[in-house]
Amino acid sequence: MNHWYTKSTPELQTKKSKSLLHPFIVKKYRGLTINPYQGCHHRCGYCYATYQWSPEFYDKIYSKSNAPEILKTQLESWKSENIAPVMISSATDPYQPAELKFELTRKCIRVLQNYNFPYYVFTKSSIISRDLELHKQYKDNCFIIWSITTSNESIRRIVEPGTPPAHSLFSVIEKFRDAGIRCGVNIAPIMPLITDSRDNLESILDDCLRTGVGHVVGAILRLRSDIWERTKSVLIALSLANGIKEYEKIYHFRDPMSPGYNIESDHSYSKRILENLSERVRAKGMSFDFPDLIDPNRIKKDRESFNNKDQLTLMNYM
Repeated sequence: MNHWYTKSTPELQTKKSKSLLHPFIVKKYRGLTINPYQGCHHRCGYCYATYQWSPEFYDKIYSKSNAPEILKTQLESWKSENIAPVMISSATDPYQPAELKFELTRKCIRVLQNYNFPYYVFTKSSIISRDLELHKQYKDNCFIIWSITTSNESIRRIVEPGTPPAHSLFSVIEKFRDAGIRCGVNIAPIMPLITDSRDNLESILDDCLRTGVGHVVGAILRLRSDIWERTKSVLIALSLANGIKEYEKIYHFRDPMSPGYNIESDHSYSKRILENLSERVRAKGMSFDFPDLIDPNRIKKDRESFNNKDQLTLMNYM
């Protein structure tokens, strides 16, 4: 198998960063993102962040030691008329095990709260439970999203060996919901032949309903040459002998895949999977979306209230 699939502990290193806050656009969502770490401990075979500029993504975790200070400086010099939501994180897990040592995510969140910036947290970790009280004090202006790929332990151990089991994540989600913190689940990526079965998706949705999750979305796996090589290893490990040919049909390519391209799944396949998922989510009384924390096209920043306690919160815009 490729080197991503290993039980070796990654090496932790520190580095300085020149900037931390960057703009991002994901579909209809516009905002900002911060990544306190480079690299990730979770070793997800489908990870999109393993580009050529980060060949040691799984084996070396870099903590951006000056992240809180840089973030504070950037927010103090904020010149835009809009306060956009901040995505934590877009290219790594902010609550991976390195956070237990460096606490950079915790420190950056305190900075965001001090400057009244709304934020989303995206994680696959149970370590976030350590910061429950921190998020609770800001619950009207934050939204926590757990990415859950499968409830099948045999599959999880192969696909994402560094992540906690789904039942552990749902235990944490339940605590956050009991604390009044709004939570969502992102079923992603949905991997053809691997995690796209009705039983797998229904099991996740049942746990979402049981733990009080209000928002669920899903997304189909995108392929890139390096992701495809790891996905082939997963198919072989799961004894899905015809998997390679099926992927060629679903993604309209021939193995080996040429580098430099991102390939979407066949429209009819993705439409069927996502429409069925949306229908099941709504049938269980949940929303197939994530809420906007703030509308950057409508809400202007008031310089006088920017740093005081009379901040506008998410509930003002719902």
